[in-house]
Amino acid sequence: MIEVIKNYPLATVISVKDNSPFITHLPLIYREEDQKLIGHIDIYNPQTPLLKDNNEVTIIFEGPQCYISPSVYRTTQLPTWNYIKVHLKGIVKAIESKDALKESLIKMTEFLEQPDHKYVLEPDNPRMDHFVNYIEMFEIEITNWEGKFKLSQDKTKTDTRLAKEELIRANQQSIKAFLARVFNE
Repeated sequence: MIEVIKNYPLATVISVKDNSPFITHLPLIYREEDQKLIGHIDIYNPQTPLLKDNNEVTIIFEGPQCYISPSVYRTTQLPTWNYIKVHLKGIVKAIESKDALKESLIKMTEFLEQPDHKYVLEPDNPRMDHFVNYIEMFEIEITNWEGKFKLSQDKTKTDTRLAKEELIRANQQSIKAFLARVFNE
């Protein structure tokens, strides 16, 4: 589950107030030393007030997913959908320190720039000094983990391998086709 979080850090963060859900998509970084998630949110986001004061949140991380046709398998099967999801519950705490926020932004950038580190966010970057006034930092103490890995693992080794290959192929193909449509290419 930690590998899913590290490889697909854009999370769906869900808070509830007065029976109304607030949902934001934010990159969250897993901090190994204390097993917490670290994130940042724009102060004008309506969910921001809910990401402090020990409020509960639900977080969803999504890995690759796709439809698996029976034609993929060597044995007789029915159509299915393979996917990787991680559902977490946690308690949020706001981090008020601007120095901690800056350090966190630097570390998040460093993590997301792996492996080439083509961009380095410097501590004295004047743009960061301005923007930290519009960002709030929070950490999430994880209270519940649930992994959902549906990967044809109940099939034969050959069919499982073929489903894995289809998951890779379908994701690459669908991303390429989808982005071509979005960018009108």
